[in-house]
Amino acid sequence: MNKINLDDKFSQIEEYWQPKVVGELNGQYVKLAKLNGEFLWHKHDDEDELFMVIKGELLIKLRDRDIVLNDGEFFIIPRGVEHLPIAEKEVHVMLFEPKSVINTGDVKNERTHDTVEFL
Repeated sequence: MNKINLDDKFSQIEEYWQPKVVGELNGQYVKLAKLNGEFLWHKHDDEDELFMVIKGELLIKLRDRDIVLNDGEFFIIPRGVEHLPIAEKEVHVMLFEPKSVINTGDVKNERTHDTVEFL
């Protein structure tokens, strides 16, 4: 067991939209990611996803509404719900996800990362 310093871990992340694992608990990964720009519409059929904004502002578009998250706020996207994350400027997020989550959910393309990277 080691304590984690978020500033230190975020300083090691160079790519956008590529979450890095910084911890595990109860079959879930704790991931950190830097986001910038628009991701893609997708959903996770079997997993819920928690987005927690550490720094910045994140817009999460749902089909029926928009959610804006700022520093210290989080939102849980229920399984099966289509969503589109958008970061107008660089955003630092912490994600809590089951180990089975693939970042692009039901969409497979050049942004899909089905391998896990640890920091």
